[in-house]
Amino acid sequence: MNLAADVAEQHATLLCAGRPLPESRQLDCDPPSFGFAEGRVKTAAGQRTSPRRKWSMLWSETGAVDYNIAGGALTSHRLPMSIPIYQVDAFANRPFRGNPAAICLLDEYAEGNWMQDLAAEMNLSETAFVRSLQDGFELRWFTPVFEVDLCGHATLAAAHVLWSESIVDSGESITFHTRSGPLTCRQDGGLIELDFPATPPESMDDAPELLAALGISEASYIGRSPFDKVVVVSSEEVVLSLQPDFARLAEFPMRGVMVSAVAENSEFDFISRYFAPAAGVNEDPVTGSAHCCLGPYWAEILGKPDLLAHQASKRGGVVRVRVRDDRVLLGGEAVIIMKGELI
Repeated sequence: MNLAADVAEQHATLLCAGRPLPESRQLDCDPPSFGFAEGRVKTAAGQRTSPRRKWSMLWSETGAVDYNIAGGALTSHRLPMSIPIYQVDAFANRPFRGNPAAICLLDEYAEGNWMQDLAAEMNLSETAFVRSLQDGFELRWFTPVFEVDLCGHATLAAAHVLWSESIVDSGESITFHTRSGPLTCRQDGGLIELDFPATPPESMDDAPELLAALGISEASYIGRSPFDKVVVVSSEEVVLSLQPDFARLAEFPMRGVMVSAVAENSEFDFISRYFAPAAGVNEDPVTGSAHCCLGPYWAEILGKPDLLAHQASKRGGVVRVRVRDDRVLLGGEAVIIMKGELI
């Protein structure tokens, strides 16, 4: 079989010589500029091939063409132009805990403005967009206000969707290509483990205006990471009782600020809360990327590289933190609570 696209003419036509097509045959062609999306071939038994196979799906104003193998012949039918979307509670083992993220699975490139509009519509701390590539998946994260460079809980949620929906085989690692470089996720027992860059804090001078906005009289340590400020206080009670002035916090040039202390509960090593009103999130329920900063800090203070953290928001969440040189391995669970389609 010869499958090609008339790229020069940019006709919406796929040419087939009509010979029988083996079920394992990969359907590849050079996409015309008006856009092919990638996917999987359906066999006569109705089963899709491996996620690593591709089929050519031609989009038009009315929908898409899904090419099927039935009795050795290549047939097609139109599909609605819908996009799968999921809501996932990350760093949680049951619904309505941890940090919710929206995960949108894209077949083709989408404009950043559209992604930002959808993130504002979802109004969650993060909406993530996943698109299949030859060597993994593209992953982008958006708060309701802007795109961010690194996000832990939405990465964990995206990996959970790919495994749960059998888009990636169970036990197979996932590589996401992001604004922070390649990020790898793997299954580790009942947890999903994210391999993230460490962002240890650097000490900074006293910041009385920041402490005042947080409602803190004094701090044991004040520092900054590439994204955030970090404030360490004397006790868990101080962390739990915080009532920040969010309007004042939003004025500081930072993504957010984490406040942390040694945990009083022996089950955990440290606790924290994270506030990011400038990003459209007054208090983030569980912030994976913040632990790329807190992990190295507490590993040095406590003298242990393997830690268990509790983010003490109203929803709450647990993060396993393992510091390995310039990397931080973040472990957690996730639960899909809703899935649907954008139409």
